Amino acid sequence: MASPVEPEENLPEPPQLRFLRLLVTVLTAVMIAGIVLILGLIWHRYSNARAPLPEVITLPSGAQASAYTQGSDWYAVVTADNQILIFDRATGKLRQTLQIETAD
Repeated sequence: MASPVEPEENLPEPPQLRFLRLLVTVLTAVMIAGIVLILGLIWHRYSNARAPLPEVITLPSGAQASAYTQGSDWYAVVTADNQILIFDRATGKLRQTLQIETAD
């Protein structure tokens, strides 16, 4: 049975092995930075999330919606009778009503 070959302690490390060790270290650092960046972007995206819209928007009687838009803390419904109804996003209550008039 052959005896295992023991490496000599005084031999210098080959340059290819040193380069490979450097590449693995850099790749590890880049992967860790990438994961931290992705988690940071996900956290940022969800920390700035808006309040959800209500499932039902109650319009004044006789109003028929023709368009919808939203802002950071409000949403608006444009009605068929040329009104813009602006609602508070958090409470769902009507903030303001604007009448749209045609230009002459």
